[in-house]
This record gives sequence, structure tokens and C-alpha cells, in this order.
Amino acid sequence: MKPTWFSFGGTAAIITSMGLIVGLHGSAAGKASLVGSLLIVAVADNLTDSLSVHTYQEAENLPARRALQATAANFVTRLLIGCSFAVLVLVLPAAVALWVSLAWGLLLLSALTYRIARLRGVDPRAEIAKHLAVCTLVLAISKALGYSIFGHVRL
Repeated sequence: MKPTWFSFGGTAAIITSMGLIVGLHGSAAGKASLVGSLLIVAVADNLTDSLSVHTYQEAENLPARRALQATAANFVTRLLIGCSFAVLVLVLPAAVALWVSLAWGLLLLSALTYRIARLRGVDPRAEIAKHLAVCTLVLAISKALGYSIFGHVRL
């Protein structure tokens, strides 16, 4: 499977899932709402992004079969990653799920970045550092938004 088929979806699923977990961690909505949010993103947002990727590939005149394969790979990648975060939140206590989800997400993002950097022939450490910096920014913004909306309440 080509990295381009799962790199967009994988990155989006990882960072979006972690952002939701961090941002909603302070809410009074509860575990069920967080799991539901993760699953909605894993399906609904995933479908729209997959369609967007597919439309872009068609606009680039990618052969129909390759466009469909890439779209399906993107969808499955995002679905599996999103569901993995939902399972962590579902089975672990809230405080533990937060930290395990962050570790899981950072590991997945680093592994994906490493693989792509190696294929491109660039320094994986520099690429991982850049991607983790962007991820950290997204998580900080998510946390700030969650804090500003929900305050000090904990799950």
C-alpha cells in the first residue's frame, strides 16, 4: 500500500482524535459523549474528507481505479485510527485514557512520519520534530478552547 493512500487520513485521524480528547477532557459531558464524538468524526468527517480526497484526485486526472483505492485506503485508515482512540476512552478511566491516548497518538504520528521521511530520504528526526510541534499547537488550542468553554470541570 502506498504511503500517500493513508498518510493524509492517518495524520488527520490521529491529530483530530487527540484534539477532541484533550479539548473535551474538561467537559461535564462524560465518557459516552466523548466516545460518541470520536465515532462521529471517525465516520461522518471521514466520509467527507474521503470524498474530498477522491474529488481532488479526479481533478488531477488520477486513473479511476487508483483514485478509488486511495479513497478507500484513506477511509479505512481514518476509521481504524478513530476507533482505536474510542476504544481507549471507552475501556480506560478518564484520566488514564487521556494520557494513554496522547501517548498512542504521538507514537502513531511519529511512526507514520518516520516511514514517510525514510521513503523521501530526509532526516526522520527533523520531520518528526516538525510534525510533533504542529500537533502540540493543535492540542494546546484544543485544550484552551475546551477550558474556555467548559472551565475546570473534569470527566
